[in-house]
Amino acid sequence: MTELQFPLDQTDLTFTASGGSVIRRTVLPSGVRVLTEAVPGVQSASVSFSVPVGSRDETNGHFGSTHFLEHLLFKGTAKRTALDIAIAFDSVGGSSNASTGKEHTSYYARVQESAVPLAIDVIADMLTSSVLDPVEFNNERTVILEELAMNEDDPQDVAHEAFFEQVLGEHELGRPIGGTNETITNVTRDAVWEHYRANYRPQDLVVVAAGSVRHDNIVQLVEAGLSGAGWNLAEQNSPRERRSLEPASVSRKSSLHVIHEENSQANILIGTQGLVGNDYRRYAMAVLNTVLGGGMSSRLFQEIREKRGLAYSTYSFNQGYSDAGVFGLYAGCSPAKAREVSELMIGELRKVAESGITSAELELAYGNVSGGLALKFESTQARMSRLSGTELSTGEFVDLDEALSRFRAVTIQDVTDLAADLVGRELSIVAVGDVSEDTFAGLV
Repeated sequence: MTELQFPLDQTDLTFTASGGSVIRRTVLPSGVRVLTEAVPGVQSASVSFSVPVGSRDETNGHFGSTHFLEHLLFKGTAKRTALDIAIAFDSVGGSSNASTGKEHTSYYARVQESAVPLAIDVIADMLTSSVLDPVEFNNERTVILEELAMNEDDPQDVAHEAFFEQVLGEHELGRPIGGTNETITNVTRDAVWEHYRANYRPQDLVVVAAGSVRHDNIVQLVEAGLSGAGWNLAEQNSPRERRSLEPASVSRKSSLHVIHEENSQANILIGTQGLVGNDYRRYAMAVLNTVLGGGMSSRLFQEIREKRGLAYSTYSFNQGYSDAGVFGLYAGCSPAKAREVSELMIGELRKVAESGITSAELELAYGNVSGGLALKFESTQARMSRLSGTELSTGEFVDLDEALSRFRAVTIQDVTDLAADLVGRELSIVAVGDVSEDTFAGLV
C-alpha cells in the first residue's frame, strides 16, 4: 500500500506503486514539475500539461478568459498553424484535447510510445508560443458562443449550471466554467493575454506522462520543448503554492429555482453543499453514492425507475473542490410527476440518514468501487489524470491498494452519519421544464 506526500520543495522523488508501476517526480529549477508513471506492458502513453487556473480564478474584465485560452492555444503558434497542430497528432494516430475546469486547465494527448517526443514538443509549443491572432480570436469567440448555445439547448446542462449557482451562492465556484454569452462577448484579446501572462509561467506548469515512458527522457523532452518554444527556464522559481484546503464559508443563493421551459421532461436537482476534495469522508461518500444513486441496483434507480417507472435517468453525485463541494440528487421525469419524484429522492436520502444501509449494500458498494477502480487504472489517461490531480490539489498520492484499503475501512455507521449530515444541511431544488414553483412548495 502506498500513500505519499508530494512536498513542493522536494525536487526528486521515486517510488513503486501497486501493480509494479514506477512513479517519479522532478521539480526543475524554473519551477516546472514533471511527473511520470512507467507502466509495465503498455505501448502507448498519455501526456498532459496543466496549470492551476480555472474559471474560479477569473476577475472582473477577465471572465471567460480561461475557457477562451483553452480554445486559442490550438489556433497556431509562431511555427505551427492550427492545421499543423491537428496534422501532427493525426499523422501518428494519436488524439489530443483540452479541458477547462473550475480550478485547473489541462492540455493532453494520447499517442504511441514512439510519438511521445512529438506530443511533448507540440503541446509545449502551444502553451508557450501561441500567437493569439486577432482574427482567430474573433473567429473563436463565435465558436465558443455556439458551444454555449449548444449547452443552453440541453435542459440537463442548464439545470446543473443553475444548481451549482444556487447551492454555492456568491462563491466563485458557482460560476459557469465556460463563461456566459455576456462575458465571452465582452472579453477582449488584451484581457485574455493578461490572464495568460499571469497564469501560464514555468512555476505554474505541471507536466505528467503515464504509460510507456522513461522519466529522464521525459524531463529532457520537456526542457527542450519549453526552452525551444520561448520560455526562460534559466530563471529560478519555486513551484506555485497549492490552493488552501480550508473549507470556505458558503451561503446558498436560494432554496428553489425554477427555469420554465416547454420541455417534455422536467430535469430536477436536489442537494446541498457537499464534501471538499480532501475530506476524509470522501470514501464514505463514494459508498453512499453507490448505494443511493450509483447504478442500476441503487436505491434511487430501483425505487424511481424500476418499481414505479417514473424516470429513465436518476442518480446522486458529489463534486468536491479545494474549499467547497456540491452534493446532489438528479432525476429527469414527466412534469406531471415532478413532485412525486422529488419527494422520493429526498425520502431515499432520509432513509439512509435514519436507518443506514445494509451489510449487503456495503459489500456491493465495495465490490462496485474496487472493480471500477481496477478497470479505470488500466487506462494510461486515468493514471495521468490521477498524478496531475495529486500534484495540483492536495499533494497526497494514494495508489490503488491504499485506496481500496480506505474503502474497506468504511462502516455502515460512517455512511449513516454522512447521510445525516447532508440531510441536516440547507437543501436547494433546481428544476428546468414545464413546472412551476408551486410544484415544489414545502419540500425544502
